Amino acid sequence: MNTSVSVQDKKTFIKWFLQNYQLKKRESVWILNYLTNHDALLAHVHFIREARYCPRGIVISTHCSNDVPFRFYKNHIVTTDAEKSFHDIRLNREEPIYIQLSFENAHQTANYVAVLEDNPYLPDDFFITKREKELAKELLDYSLFQSQKKYLQAKIDQTLDEKDQASFERFVKRLNKLQYPSEQ
Repeated sequence: MNTSVSVQDKKTFIKWFLQNYQLKKRESVWILNYLTNHDALLAHVHFIREARYCPRGIVISTHCSNDVPFRFYKNHIVTTDAEKSFHDIRLNREEPIYIQLSFENAHQTANYVAVLEDNPYLPDDFFITKREKELAKELLDYSLFQSQKKYLQAKIDQTLDEKDQASFERFVKRLNKLQYPSEQ
C-alpha cells in the first residue's frame, strides 16, 4: 500500500469516484467536492481502511454498500452529522483527515487501491480473525501434545533398554493419561 499519495492523484480519484458511485448522503458529495477544490486540505487527506481507529476519520458509504451512510470520528466522539464534520474540516485545515470509503468490491477496485494508504492507527492484531486465533491455538496445542508424546515414548524406550520396571510403568501411565487438548 502507498505511504503518500499526491494531491493530483487524490483529486483524480475523487472525481472518478463521484462519477461512478451514488453516495447514501448528499453531504458526503459536498465534502468530497470541497476537498477536491482545496489542495492544501487535500494534502492532509488519507484514504484508509477502518476510520473508526483514527483520531479524525470519516466513513462515507455508497448505495451498493451495507455500511452506515456516514460517520465522523474525532477523538473518540462519533457523529452521523455530516455538517459538523464539514465545519471541523474547514476549521482544522492542518490536521490529517482519514477517509474510509465503503462501496462494493472496494478493495478490488484498482482506482481505490491506488490511493489507499496504510492506517497508522490500526491495532497490530486487527487483521487477525477469531478463526485464525483459534487455528494458531490448535497448532500450538497439537505441537505441544506431539512433543510431550515423543518425549514420553523416548523415555519408555530408554527404561526398556535399562530394564527399569518402575520408571517404565510411570512413563507408560503418563503416556496413557496424555490427551490431545480437543479430547479433554
